[in-house]
Amino acid sequence: MKTSPASSNDPDLQQLFVATFFTHYGAITFCKTLRDMGDPEARMIPAPRSLSVSCGSAVIFSISFNPDTMANEDTEGVFRIVGDDDYVQIYEN
Repeated sequence: MKTSPASSNDPDLQQLFVATFFTHYGAITFCKTLRDMGDPEARMIPAPRSLSVSCGSAVIFSISFNPDTMANEDTEGVFRIVGDDDYVQIYEN
């Protein structure tokens, strides 16, 4: 399992996540939800090919992912970004 080079408890480092989706609509609604929750980093991006080939849309965000309250049927997977084009999967639907 890959690990981040810095502790996740380091207040100076912001964790970033990428969520992939089965549908473009799922990505749009997830991004809107994150913005409504106050995430300044939430934005749509093209899905990295190494993560998904489903709808081609993904959302990058900084709020810690909670699968009980944030995931829905359109969420394909969520990954923590640990480097340039390097990800650790934290959720799979």
